[in-house]
Amino acid sequence: MSKGAKIAAAVVVVVAAGAFIGARFMAPKSEPEAVAPPVVRVQQPAREDIQLFRSMTGTIEAADSVYVIPKAAGEITAVYVKTGDYVTEGQLLCEIDTKQVDASRLQLEAAQIALQDANKNLERMRVLYSTGDISAQAYEQVQSGAKSAQIQYDSAKLAYDYQIEFSSVTATIAGRIESCSMEVHDMATQSSPLCVISGEGAKVVNFAVPEAVLDNVKEGETVRLEKGDREYTARITEVNTMVDPATGLFKIKASVEQGDSLANGSVVKLYITSDKAEGALTVPVDAVYYDDGKPYLYTFGDGIVHRTDVETGISDDENMQILSGISSEDQVIVTWSPELYEGAPAVLGADAQ
Repeated sequence: MSKGAKIAAAVVVVVAAGAFIGARFMAPKSEPEAVAPPVVRVQQPAREDIQLFRSMTGTIEAADSVYVIPKAAGEITAVYVKTGDYVTEGQLLCEIDTKQVDASRLQLEAAQIALQDANKNLERMRVLYSTGDISAQAYEQVQSGAKSAQIQYDSAKLAYDYQIEFSSVTATIAGRIESCSMEVHDMATQSSPLCVISGEGAKVVNFAVPEAVLDNVKEGETVRLEKGDREYTARITEVNTMVDPATGLFKIKASVEQGDSLANGSVVKLYITSDKAEGALTVPVDAVYYDDGKPYLYTFGDGIVHRTDVETGISDDENMQILSGISSEDQVIVTWSPELYEGAPAVLGADAQ
């Protein structure tokens, strides 16, 4: 290319660049697009009860349950019931050879003979005393002998009656035989129950709680039970304040309402109060945010958003307890927006509370 052509091309480029730059400077300036303030919904803090529950398991038992234990050891000579039988109060369950019945009977017979002899002698001495044939001292000795014979007889009779009672084991309540370990010729001992009788009707649930929960478990309060797809209500009747050394827990008993269908010994799931706050100042849990673990929320006033630090308490699935930082008159923002920050403008939505 000749030198003249190169100069002409350069001039064309310069002119084109100048025209482009001129057009940029001469073009009308555009206004920045305005950002609409966020639309928020607010809600005043409410006074609500918050109750938290802890799930655990419990065991169903009859409200009246008796472990039948013999009063004396001996060989079982007869058994009249079996597991599943229904018995009435006072019904004979079994008989035990205590090896003491015969001995007690012999002692009673001997005491009876001695008493009869003493009474006969007393009658003879009474006649002689009335005629003056014996002294008053001799008559008093005979009277004392008769009284002593009576005491010995009464003692022997009592011992014999006890042995008869010990050898005949009866039901102390009416109900169903839940378990029975009695067999003829087995040895009955005072350390092992012969059977267990459960009264009909009312049921109780036994469970245990740790010390951290004990303060929230009080007599008269209710607990919720679950067994399969059914729910029951139980009312606490006993709170043991002495720790069980075997488990480190505190035993609790509650009566089950309309729990007749629950089998004795069955395990149920139950829910007890682990913590609660009555009449607490609350906000929705979704309205509370955290910055380095410190809770805060946004409030609204005069069209401006304010970030407010708060102190929180317990919470459930819906509400959070607020201990300090706001009052029941504050307007708490319950909707989220990326435009929420301290001092940000905002407008209330049409459905704002």
